[in-house]
Amino acid sequence: MSRAEIEAGAVRVENTAVRTPSPLWTFGLFRSELLTTFRRWRTIALLAVLAAVPILIGIAIKIETRDGSTAGGGGGEGPAFISQITNNGLFLVFTALAATLPFFLPMAIGVIAGDAIAGEANAGTLRYLLVAPAGRTRLLLTKYATTMTFCLVATLVVALSALTVGALLFPLGELTTISGTRISFTEGLGRALLIALVVAASLIGVAALGLFVSTLTNSGIAAMATTVGLLITIQILDQIPQLHALQPYFFSHYWLSFADLMRDPVYWDDLVRNLGLQGLYAAVFGSAAWARFAAKDITA
Repeated sequence: MSRAEIEAGAVRVENTAVRTPSPLWTFGLFRSELLTTFRRWRTIALLAVLAAVPILIGIAIKIETRDGSTAGGGGGEGPAFISQITNNGLFLVFTALAATLPFFLPMAIGVIAGDAIAGEANAGTLRYLLVAPAGRTRLLLTKYATTMTFCLVATLVVALSALTVGALLFPLGELTTISGTRISFTEGLGRALLIALVVAASLIGVAALGLFVSTLTNSGIAAMATTVGLLITIQILDQIPQLHALQPYFFSHYWLSFADLMRDPVYWDDLVRNLGLQGLYAAVFGSAAWARFAAKDITA
């Protein structure tokens, strides 16, 4: 190879290195990731399962209360709000979110996050994504943003499914809060939306954890299984009384604090602790994912 050819090659490499993707290109990458994620049959199946949970709960309560008895034993307390559903279908939204948050929602997020990087490596497309002017940091942030979008969509699917079933099977109207005060249906609907947003925000730590696990392996199945396994393990540990000193630091410990949004006035202490803890997990595992991915030898 002549000296002129070597110098020309060096110039091309230098120009490629300094080329920075435009914001429009970044948005295009994000849009492409969203389309790819939500077109997969696995994603559609996960959303279908999440939508089915409120339907099953609503039908079960309707059958249980058809003779005039009270659902859930008549306790009327706690985050599930089961005994209130027969009086107001909007409570099915709160019950469905409380039922799906401990397992179904985080499992779905774990599947999507765990497959984000490892799935691309397993399919042999990760190297081609990096050949485009994406950059590892930009690609990782795009994957995380896509996972967080799925968090929001999955939570809203549960809420909308529950609202629809609640409206079809039960009456709607003014709500009685946990504190015993009455609020209008419109205000209750607003609180339901706020609760859905809080539930989605409660999953950002899981999303970061799954993304970190995804950078550790080239097997999408292994990453998904590991993430879901960690979720189950943490929630088991959160129920062991002997670990009460550590439990406030588990990402799932304050998940059900969203019920405090149905108090009057709202109790903010546990809600703030939950969001702060999720932000801490996102920062720690997001940084770990970036450090691992930045130094990862991409062979696929």
